[in-house]
Amino acid sequence: MIPSTFAYERVSTVTEALERLQASDGEAKLLAGGHSLLPMMKLRLSSPGTLIDISGIKELYGIVREPDGIVVGALTTHAEVARSQMVRDRLPMLAEAASKIGDLQVRNRGTVGGNVAHADPASDLPAVALALDAHINLITADGEQSIPAEEFFLGPLITAMPEHSVVKSVKFRLPPQTAKSVYEKVPHPASGYAVVGIAAAVAVDSENVVTHVQIGVTGAADVAYRARAVEDALLGQEFTEDAIRSAAQHAAEDGMISSDLYASEEYRTQLCKVYTLRALQRIAAL
Repeated sequence: MIPSTFAYERVSTVTEALERLQASDGEAKLLAGGHSLLPMMKLRLSSPGTLIDISGIKELYGIVREPDGIVVGALTTHAEVARSQMVRDRLPMLAEAASKIGDLQVRNRGTVGGNVAHADPASDLPAVALALDAHINLITADGEQSIPAEEFFLGPLITAMPEHSVVKSVKFRLPPQTAKSVYEKVPHPASGYAVVGIAAAVAVDSENVVTHVQIGVTGAADVAYRARAVEDALLGQEFTEDAIRSAAQHAAEDGMISSDLYASEEYRTQLCKVYTLRALQRIAAL
């Protein structure tokens, strides 16, 4: 497939990017890694008049530790996140999810900001963002804005981003020091996208009672969601095999489960339960 004709502009600052967006009257798209936008352009599902290349904006790169979280710059690649020792030590769920995105080429070029801004319902990072109370930090013409992940992802390819804005970074909040976290995924054999992806973080006290639990689910519905029914079933309970098995049965209750040619609603519902169980069992064994 060949995309429709478009103009190409490269900018070196966020201010330039915002100015070009405003001047385009809605006909421009931002280009970072390109692994979400370019395939859509080739299929003519998106036909922007102008591509604004923001890959040269240095301030949008990097991984920084803050007292209550880790901030990942929008242009940081998935491979950089997966390799980061800081992320691996404190947010292993995030490092694991980043290591499972697409293939090597996608991980080396795809960016965290582009991934969350695209909001593909089968993408991996939205589940992690929900499980880690992430905030998506934006730069707009009126200043900076931060949107919680639960308010950011609205539907398939739909977010709460203002029209003329740029993702600056994503701040993933640190769970309690004692928490353990994992990411379990059923990848689509052709695309690598999640048929179902489960991001889970759990902390227990000295008596093995759950004091913190957050679970994000992606791929199963038309938007990533928090599995609050599972969380409610576990919080305050002893973290036993029986409790885990019982709680995992609620994994599909908080989303409108999807159906397509590859996986029916019934199949995805079962996958949610099975992979939530696997994620929680992995945590219990750590």
